[in-house]
Amino acid sequence: MPWKFDANSPIYLQIMDELKLKIAKGELNPGDKVPAVRELAIIAGVNPNTMQKALSELEREGVLYSQRTSGRFVAELGNGQADIRQGIYKQYMDTFVRGMRELGFANDDIIKILEKYFNEEE
Repeated sequence: MPWKFDANSPIYLQIMDELKLKIAKGELNPGDKVPAVRELAIIAGVNPNTMQKALSELEREGVLYSQRTSGRFVAELGNGQADIRQGIYKQYMDTFVRGMRELGFANDDIIKILEKYFNEEE
């Protein structure tokens, strides 16, 4: 099933985010082989050139590395996995807080709403 993409952001950036999310969640671990460009492109439902760009950028960032005839692998990130998680949580929080502010909530109100939400969840 093809991945779902948002029309407001370049697809290659969304692919990068999706792969980083898989790393942050532990679905892809250091040393794991990443499927080939064409295979990933088919899975995601995108042009192989778009997938190649995303994977090249992840290599440039040090998230992936290539071995000549073996393909691409998830890099040993050390504290990088935590950094990826921090970046993802920041994106989620930015979206959430921006949405709450658009609804007219002040920071104190947002905190109270979150506290109430977590207390009800227990």
